[in-house]
Amino acid sequence: MRSAALEKKQHRSKNGDVHPEAIREDEFDHTYREKEGPKPAKIIVWKNVILMTLLHLSAVYAIFLIPSASALTLLWSMLCFFISALGITAGAHRLWSHRTYKASLPLRIFLGVANSMAFQNDIFEWARDHRVHHKYSETDADPHNAVRGFFFAHIGWLLVRKHPDVIEKGRKLNVSDLLADEVVQFQRKYYKQSVLLACFLIPTFVPWYMWGESLWVAYFIPAVLRYTLVLNATWLVNSAAHMWGNRPYDNTINPRENKYVAFGAIGEGFHNYHHSFPYDYATSEFGCKLNLTTCFIDLMCYLGLATDRKMVSREVILARAQRTGDGSHRSG
Repeated sequence: MRSAALEKKQHRSKNGDVHPEAIREDEFDHTYREKEGPKPAKIIVWKNVILMTLLHLSAVYAIFLIPSASALTLLWSMLCFFISALGITAGAHRLWSHRTYKASLPLRIFLGVANSMAFQNDIFEWARDHRVHHKYSETDADPHNAVRGFFFAHIGWLLVRKHPDVIEKGRKLNVSDLLADEVVQFQRKYYKQSVLLACFLIPTFVPWYMWGESLWVAYFIPAVLRYTLVLNATWLVNSAAHMWGNRPYDNTINPRENKYVAFGAIGEGFHNYHHSFPYDYATSEFGCKLNLTTCFIDLMCYLGLATDRKMVSREVILARAQRTGDGSHRSG
């Protein structure tokens, strides 16, 4: 009981002036109960099935074009991967979903553009659904409930209509901070145009115009293949990191520590830690280790573009690991 009380005290003291409503919205709701009776029938969204099939087939084709791409194009593709991934990890996830740090207007604009380059729904919808995911994790109200299997948690949830509980709970969330953010609202208003520009046109035209790459290669590698890889890296956090790995902080929940996912998703694979302490800006107790997003946020703080990083004390981490962990906790 003492360690639990200590954790709650730490939660309050380390979250600065984050509004209490925002804190509650990404904490698991133990009072939620799934409705009894048969589950609603799955309604397949065939448009999404067709688009995702075509996208992945195009990405496979793009792999065969890699030998014909110039070194600069491949480097540009890697840069676009990193920028678009940051739009999810440092932006939609750690900043707007959990408010684990504060970002200046220039940084928020950069992360907004990067988020459009990632093309995974606008910031408002992404953050709202992610808060629902944390509050009702592994239940009918979880958008990508991993209890329904790897495929559903990875991509299947995008191919069917949302469970009614996901919609209901999402509507009841407090999202006043997202509604008040001018960057979030501007991106939401012009989302289609921003995606066309940031996700497809800029990645394609820069290598074509700057160093003479063919438009065909420039479209399929920096745009299509890069986009598909970022999508799947993000989805692995929902699927693989909820199924495979150890649980050093809380063995009563599904999310796991998965270093392979952490590598691919630039730091988002320390998932047992993240669901145990969703308010920690680093999503890990190991700093920048396999965590380029944490390095980026630290750099932004050094440059004065970000402030107020929220973190968990060593004392609270050890108390939680001892109280609810699976015994696999280690430092470093």
